[in-house]
Amino acid sequence: MVEEGTPAPTFTLPSDTGDDVSLEDFRGRTVVLYFYPRDDTPGCTRQACGIRDAWGELEARGVVVLGVSPDSPERHRRFKEKYGLPFTLLSDEDHEVAERYGTWVEKRLYGKTSMGMERSTFVIDPDGTVVRVLRRVKPDTHVDEVLAALP
Repeated sequence: MVEEGTPAPTFTLPSDTGDDVSLEDFRGRTVVLYFYPRDDTPGCTRQACGIRDAWGELEARGVVVLGVSPDSPERHRRFKEKYGLPFTLLSDEDHEVAERYGTWVEKRLYGKTSMGMERSTFVIDPDGTVVRVLRRVKPDTHVDEVLAALP
């Protein structure tokens, strides 16, 4: 489980462009790493569009935003194009990175138990330290929580 004050686990994942992206690529910048269940679903779309709508402020603060879900790079590309998302989406199809961050969890829905992505966000400082952990975030208030959590 990743906690505040600990080094952010490093990773390399394929992006919506098909290129590999590493957390290390952004050393020296603040990174907002957010995990979400699935592209183009109601909650995930509201969450992503909230970030898009606050992009000017995030960009002015020099923040890098990386969204991570189990969706494929191609599905990410379509989602990004459909909603005009200006940030990078990463594909964690085997949920290895989500497991390392503690966001691949057991979920219950209508009495059934399954594994899935917990909507969580990690703010990582320019040195690679996790400075804020936001777990079980609400799609409609996510971007406000992120903005308040930025150093």
